Amino acid sequence: MTAIRRIVVAMALVVATTSLTGCSDNWGWYVVNPSTKSGMANLRFLIGGLYYTVLLSVTAIVISVAAGLLIALPGLAANRTLRGFNRTYVELVRAVPILVLILWVYYGMPQMTGLSISVFWAGAIALALSDSAFEAEIFRAGIQSIDKGQYEAAHSVSLNYVDTMRFVILPQAIRRILPALGNQLVYMLKMSSLVSVIGMQELTRKANELVVTEYRPLEIYSILVLEYLVLILAVSAGVRWLERKMQADVSR
Repeated sequence: MTAIRRIVVAMALVVATTSLTGCSDNWGWYVVNPSTKSGMANLRFLIGGLYYTVLLSVTAIVISVAAGLLIALPGLAANRTLRGFNRTYVELVRAVPILVLILWVYYGMPQMTGLSISVFWAGAIALALSDSAFEAEIFRAGIQSIDKGQYEAAHSVSLNYVDTMRFVILPQAIRRILPALGNQLVYMLKMSSLVSVIGMQELTRKANELVVTEYRPLEIYSILVLEYLVLILAVSAGVRWLERKMQADVSR
């Protein structure tokens, strides 16, 4: 089954599920039934968190990719001090749970810096900081996989280190690590749900608020699961399309 077909099936499941008006006394699918005014309002309320989920995840992944690349380069240096910085950063950041990091950034950073920080940027910084350690390892592995002859060829035409990385090494490395980068984006979409603990109005927070008012956790969280399913399947399909496109460009 193709990714597009899986997305269509998932969307059909959403429609089928929300159309149920209750198969037993213990079920209350009416709260998310699009054929009723209240059910449609609840669905719109739930979907309203999609914008912030996507925006938060994309912002965090862009920051983490840039930071991960900068952190990966010292790990490739001949200098032991630079390599030590890379290993220390990666090990320390990976050891901290994301939820703890979110709480520390939101509540602790303002006290340390004296600057107020919004919920959105607290979540984006925490997610990016946590993911940057994984991105650094991905970039390091991808760059190390490039044959040394590529460096020698670049040096033979008088390219400096920056140009060698920009025009020769990184384009090849990115093609190889694209699946891993796509996995990290999917991971970021899922981990963005943890930012709900500090009040971010994303998908999970919207679902939690609706559960408090409607008292139907099974039905509401079922829709939440399907929302993430459709979103992540769509992102996965996009990543695979980009992989095929880059491979086709290389083969020309």
